[in-house]
Amino acid sequence: MAGGVIRCRAAVAWAPGKLSVEEVEVAPPKAGEVRIKLVATGICRTDEHLLQGCFPNAEFPVIPGHEGAGIVESVGEGVTSMKPGDKVIPLCLPQCGECSFCRNPESNFCQNISEPQHLLPDKTTRFSCKGKQIHHFLWVSTFAEYTVVPEYTVAKIDAAAPLDKVCLFGCGFSTGYGAAINTAKVKPGSTCAVFGLGGIGLSVVMGCKAAGASRIIGVDINKDKFAKAKELGATDCINPRDFQKPIQEVLTEMTGQGVDYSFEAIGHKDTMIAALASCNMSTGVCVMIGELDSGSEISIDPTLLLTGRTWKGTVLGGWKTRECIPKLVSSYLEKKFNSDLLITHTLPFAKVNEGFELLRAGKSIRTVLLF
Repeated sequence: MAGGVIRCRAAVAWAPGKLSVEEVEVAPPKAGEVRIKLVATGICRTDEHLLQGCFPNAEFPVIPGHEGAGIVESVGEGVTSMKPGDKVIPLCLPQCGECSFCRNPESNFCQNISEPQHLLPDKTTRFSCKGKQIHHFLWVSTFAEYTVVPEYTVAKIDAAAPLDKVCLFGCGFSTGYGAAINTAKVKPGSTCAVFGLGGIGLSVVMGCKAAGASRIIGVDINKDKFAKAKELGATDCINPRDFQKPIQEVLTEMTGQGVDYSFEAIGHKDTMIAALASCNMSTGVCVMIGELDSGSEISIDPTLLLTGRTWKGTVLGGWKTRECIPKLVSSYLEKKFNSDLLITHTLPFAKVNEGFELLRAGKSIRTVLLF
């Protein structure tokens, strides 16, 4: 059962900008909650959005991070699905199993995230530092040696899983891979275009390949990403800056009628419209994965959709999280795919700011921080 307060290190954003590694107090889990000792966490661009002050409904000071893996340290009253010592992945998308979203087999959403995730469901925080309350991020806050989360936001995984590798399944890998497999439902022999070859985009490439796509075109302005994309399954890679004409015209010429499936994994208005316009005007499916800054709006020519295209969004790759993430981890252990190739840097947790510098400079795909 739950013990007392734990003092440990965490990366705190006191305001938008830089992180500072501090000693924080982590309260024990209340009823229905789990306290996790984190072993590893990835750095995702969503954390960078938060640090830039562009994430909707974020509150400072906050402990960011949402792509981690660890071991259950203690559980609150009434927790039955896991026990201390279990390996787990905390999830930014819950699965309570009871709401109308969870009961719908087509949905991977959960009613519980209709409330802001900067405080736990009882509207309080488990973190404090220097006498101040610190907010959670997406309930998970993996940039801390210990975190407390609701039971329905934790996936118990295979005890054989290497936590420094499967931490990516908390967001990046699952989101991209699932966008191809679940959201687009890529068919064998099809053509795909992936805009943005970061951690998410490369995971999309892996998903398209696993689904049997015959042509996978990577699109990025950083040609240093092309070798890794081809290693993971891209058949062509193009840089929009090498062409005089809009990239959607280039893709349409390359494929005859446009691609069957396009994916936007950047989060820019112009690339979202280009991705939509580059898929087949009648049967094309475009999946929006990238996150626009909060408050952004996109205006499009309605005829892009009127001819028959489908424009979809995806959250965490369409997986029902508590049910499916453990299965994905098992597939990884069976070597069905090699998500390790996404990890370009591994750093000690104290170098968290260095990890963000690598991300901003376009030098990393995924940096994993080890506690």
